[in-house]
Amino acid sequence: MNLKNTLNITVQCGEKSLEKRNNVINFKKNKTQMGKNEFDKGTKFSFNDSIAYAENAVVSKQILKKETGNITLFAFDKGEGLSEHTTPFDAVVFVVNGKADIIIDGKSNILEAGDTIIMPANVRHALQAVEKFKMVLTMIRGN
Repeated sequence: MNLKNTLNITVQCGEKSLEKRNNVINFKKNKTQMGKNEFDKGTKFSFNDSIAYAENAVVSKQILKKETGNITLFAFDKGEGLSEHTTPFDAVVFVVNGKADIIIDGKSNILEAGDTIIMPANVRHALQAVEKFKMVLTMIRGN
């Protein structure tokens, strides 16, 4: 990693903030809530066409946010990632395009366009963009 190009940003994402340092996104608890959904209900859309890549960044768009869970669309530039963390609920990752390494409980899983994986609740997980990739993250709250 080139430390000369270190960039620190914070992106609001529901109940947590994402803080970027050294091309890895770190989760922090956040007391504020996002506003309305960014996608119109009853209107056709394409996951791939609904979000653009940004150089050296992770871009996210909330599709739906409910008390029972949420669906978020992400675009990761090559080399970007999410730091290891746990969540108290299951999460499903669907790779729209590109290639990612999803690490669950220390085990590497290479996913490509069309692949899906479930990250179990309370199990350590992280991810890294092997190449640019877009994903849909569905988190379901509850037991």
